[in-house]
Amino acid sequence: MEKIPIRHIKVSKKEPDLSEAFTIRDIDSLLAETDMVQELHRHDFFYLLIVKEGTGNHNIDFTSYNVSDYSVSLMRPGQVHQLVLEAGSTGYLIQFRKDFYSPHDKSVSQLLRKTSNINHYQFDSNKFQKLSAILSNIFQEYTDKQEKYLEVIKANMDIFFIELIRKHGSNPIQEKANLYIEAQLEAFLSHLETHVFSHKQVSEYAALLNLSTFQLNAITKTSLGKTCSEVINEYIILESKRYLLATSNQITQIAYYLGYEDVSYFIRFFKKHTGYTPDAFRHNFK
Repeated sequence: MEKIPIRHIKVSKKEPDLSEAFTIRDIDSLLAETDMVQELHRHDFFYLLIVKEGTGNHNIDFTSYNVSDYSVSLMRPGQVHQLVLEAGSTGYLIQFRKDFYSPHDKSVSQLLRKTSNINHYQFDSNKFQKLSAILSNIFQEYTDKQEKYLEVIKANMDIFFIELIRKHGSNPIQEKANLYIEAQLEAFLSHLETHVFSHKQVSEYAALLNLSTFQLNAITKTSLGKTCSEVINEYIILESKRYLLATSNQITQIAYYLGYEDVSYFIRFFKKHTGYTPDAFRHNFK
């Protein structure tokens, strides 16, 4: 079974305390006057592409975004993407593991989850100025490495994510969710990523969380506006698409990997939710 290529943050022997968990790069220096072309792959870390000036295309989980001035792309671990970033682009590329940015304050800890639900943000020049100042501070702290620089970087990351939330505006559905509900949702989504190939029933996740199926459905409806079953099915379909387009595995192999012993059932399930058979989807979109 061919797996989707996974990239990791490069470890520096000189800076193991920081480079294993967080990096920030200047895009102009990174490109070195050549285009950046990345084939379909996934990361095991968070990925932030902040473009002050630039052009290109960024495909994240099969949604295509134009790379343009004053834009921010934010990817969660596990998402797949393709990127073309043309030479001459400027801005920053930030990569960090979840264990780097894990605030103790519960309200702050939700910032990353809320902002990473959206993969692309577009700003105007005035609003981007504030982001640019924050990023400049982060880059300077990362470069100088003065006392308590990690704490300063994380504090600036808090402000950065708050600015992203302000850009998107409040979500009426999410505003109803209190911290308990958000914590339970986070636990459910974590279990989903870990167990989705063996657990596909709402009752199984409710049991893992010591909740009733009614309670779990109420949590996903309040937070996401979807039933728990819809969330599970959407995740399975998304992972199916990832493997159909990022690998050359046979449909049978993908079905088995996703936990379906009956391949014909998997094909019917996929067509019901996408309008395509797996073969047709791969042929039309690869």
